[in-house]
Amino acid sequence: MLYVCATPIGNLDDVTARVLATLRAVELIAAEDTRRTRKLLARYDIHTPTTSLFAHNEAEKTAYVLERLRAGSDVALVTDAGMPGVSDPGSRLVAAAAAAGLPLTVLPGASAPVTAVVASGLAADGGFRFVGYLPRRATDLRGVWESWRRCGGLVVAFETGPRLARSLARLATLGPESPAAVCRELTKVHEEIARGTLAELAQRFAVAARGEITLVIDTGRPAGVGEVCDERARTAAAALRRSGLSRRDAAAALALCLELRRSEAKRIVDGAWLG
Repeated sequence: MLYVCATPIGNLDDVTARVLATLRAVELIAAEDTRRTRKLLARYDIHTPTTSLFAHNEAEKTAYVLERLRAGSDVALVTDAGMPGVSDPGSRLVAAAAAAGLPLTVLPGASAPVTAVVASGLAADGGFRFVGYLPRRATDLRGVWESWRRCGGLVVAFETGPRLARSLARLATLGPESPAAVCRELTKVHEEIARGTLAELAQRFAVAARGEITLVIDTGRPAGVGEVCDERARTAAAALRRSGLSRRDAAAALALCLELRRSEAKRIVDGAWLG
């Protein structure tokens, strides 16, 4: 069995009891950085053998781990922090194991994107989109920003401390008034959550920051959504009112049919009921 294990994103106490029990029980731990993983193992007195599996040896080590799995070994897959395969090595091994019909399971745990969304104070009914690390080139960042704006909603991204100032400065030129949050060193001793517009955050972090960064950005309503869409929604809400549905059910139906946020659908339905 392949056990895909989430590990703490900062505070080592955030590891789950199930993950610890699994790390003790398996015959091998495939780790992004065995030195980082050994700190976690030492904290909990775990002595399971480890092997490295990172970006530059993932192809070779995937074949090795598959051999072990086919031979009947139980193997745990971990990265330095969070869930393997999400902006971290591991996706190739998981895909290969699944394609080979080998048993695997995922042990959930701490998540930097989810933690950052909640801490940002920007969480909404519409969910969020996780995009990994921000592009390095300004032209590429401009391109993804335009796609974000077309879709609207919350975007969550990773960034490094040394690149934060430059990325925020570029984002501030694209959407200066967009609400955002810089979540630095989540769950660690020096955790910092800075909230404001992109322009304000660019000014606050004008020099290189330290630590691991998760950005949360509210890109607003989808580009092009305006009075035409509002009129369509109001017409639909009026029809739902005539059908005899309650406000709550009408808002739920409107949100589902027109792919609106629940808060937006409720606003339109309330207006139709009052009108």
